[in-house]
Amino acid sequence: MSLVSTSFDVPDMGDYAHDWALVDVETSGLMARRDRVLSVAVITIGPDGEQTGEFSTLLNPGCDPGPVEVHGLTVERLRGAPTFDQVAGRIGAMLQDRVLVAHNAQFDYDFLAYEFARARMWLPVSQRLCTLALNRQVDPPTDDMKLGTLAAHYGVPQQRAHDALDDTRVLAGILRASLREAARLDLPLPLVTCPPRAESQFTPKPPKTPCAYRNPGRLTPGGPLQQGMKVAITGETAHARAELVGRAVAAGLNMMTSVSRHTSVLVTNEPASGSAKARRALAEGVPVIDEHDFLRLLAYVRPGTAHDATAVAVAPVAEPEAEPVVGPMESAPTTTSAAPVPEAAAFPTAAPGAPVPAPRRPVPSVGTLDKPLAGRRVLVLGGVHADAAAARTRVVELGGSAAINLSASVTDVVLLEGGRGDRRMSRITALELPVHDLHWLTAPTAIAPAAAALRTQEPYAMPRGGVIDLPMPHGRPAPEWYVTAGWAPQSDCEIDVVAFLLDEDEQVTFDEDFIFYGAPESPAGTARLLTGGPAEQTITLNLASLPPATRKVVIAAAIDGAATFGTVGAVQIGAAPGSSGAPLVRATLDAATTERTMLLAEIYRRGPVWRLRAVGQGYHHGLDALARGYGVDIAD
Repeated sequence: MSLVSTSFDVPDMGDYAHDWALVDVETSGLMARRDRVLSVAVITIGPDGEQTGEFSTLLNPGCDPGPVEVHGLTVERLRGAPTFDQVAGRIGAMLQDRVLVAHNAQFDYDFLAYEFARARMWLPVSQRLCTLALNRQVDPPTDDMKLGTLAAHYGVPQQRAHDALDDTRVLAGILRASLREAARLDLPLPLVTCPPRAESQFTPKPPKTPCAYRNPGRLTPGGPLQQGMKVAITGETAHARAELVGRAVAAGLNMMTSVSRHTSVLVTNEPASGSAKARRALAEGVPVIDEHDFLRLLAYVRPGTAHDATAVAVAPVAEPEAEPVVGPMESAPTTTSAAPVPEAAAFPTAAPGAPVPAPRRPVPSVGTLDKPLAGRRVLVLGGVHADAAAARTRVVELGGSAAINLSASVTDVVLLEGGRGDRRMSRITALELPVHDLHWLTAPTAIAPAAAALRTQEPYAMPRGGVIDLPMPHGRPAPEWYVTAGWAPQSDCEIDVVAFLLDEDEQVTFDEDFIFYGAPESPAGTARLLTGGPAEQTITLNLASLPPATRKVVIAAAIDGAATFGTVGAVQIGAAPGSSGAPLVRATLDAATTERTMLLAEIYRRGPVWRLRAVGQGYHHGLDALARGYGVDIAD
């Protein structure tokens, strides 16, 4: 049977049968709130997989078309085309009551949402499906998840890449094949409710200008202010607050909305007011001055040290580190794993300052003596949390990769107590996957993985606490990195992935450096939160565009509600260059039983190199306390 059959050819598609609207847009840039749609194509497909409609058009955006070398849409080609508002009604009718489908669906959804808003219309989409996220769950044996790569794998003909209509026709073939694979593996579809939640108690304040100088420390008694000092203001002031802030920023000070141990000085005319900032300043020993003294000191601010793009010293890449894997929390972290945290870099790397090879290696046909599970992906079922976590840690020690869900790349299954009662066992039996007991991890047999599960190169399986250098082709980091977190689907709680862009004091420079569901994009677009499904979220980072003040990015997860990571189970992270790149590294992180927040990964500067650390550190408190620990101003 051809994978590009015009019907699904599955006896009972059940949960996989929907009315679909497949969409592709070509755009003048990558930021939906700024850039415009140049062409759009929509194909509708019924629950049986048969095509029911098709529409495509060029659009006149009224602006520069952007990267013509990518999409080929010149000003001349777009001249005379309709504007989006002229075709919005027809597009809306095709999307109505259908699931929107696209490859990297949030990109297309966001652009359509902004275009509909400009046309004073509402985007009529209540659910979307991303074929990129779906194939990350299926995990086919491809070296990346690009549209062309998946088309070749599934046997879908592609004629004109970056042509909206042809890309949508290719997408139709990929959707049909991907749904058949999902049904074969009994995978839940990663449907995303639209629009996603966008308002919360964590919504940040309007952006401010980042400070160009490093924090020199606290104000000394009788001493001067220095550029880069972190200054907070609380209480009533004689001068307008905006005037004080404006004058301070112009002088090179870093005006903060909260007080932490890194605050240089608190300005207040009411030190005994009992405000949250005053209480925190007292607890941390932060100097306090009044408005009059602050204005006097503003007249003589000493020069500061500008943030450098890179540090002067370059540490050897493979050198072990002694940095603790903890965050700036006020309470002690809880134990998150029975295994110790590794400190050394995970694999040999190049000399300091040299381009670092990608942390991927060919898949061996058989295991080696010290790494008998090399090239294998092992799913652990059953057992109490501690036993399952220990088993997954053992898989990684043996050179394998620990899976958290059934996928096409799983080569083996290990059953702990109660594992045979897992709902996936019937599918595992039908797929004839090898099933082992716990003793197999003591001395696993070195059998070649099934051919269908092989890739040219497998992602490197990083242990908790492991550190790698991100590859730097041509001496520069990849333009954009995607760090994706996934977990087993949950029915009684929501999990939110967040990111903090931190300075040398491990504090945000301003509230917009907190990326979360209520503020999913930084003002400059250098960091974004993408939702691929109920059990997958991604943080994207443009490392080359991050300001020099950003020394580290912390990626974390928090549970909304009373549930804990003990009930959620393991969280898997993968890091890839670009949205469709294959993961270069994967890590499976097991929290303990009662944590509600969890630090997943850190990406930080070390000399000219960016490093990635798999953290896996859990805390009992919620997202609000986690954010406050990094200096985000959260209203009580």
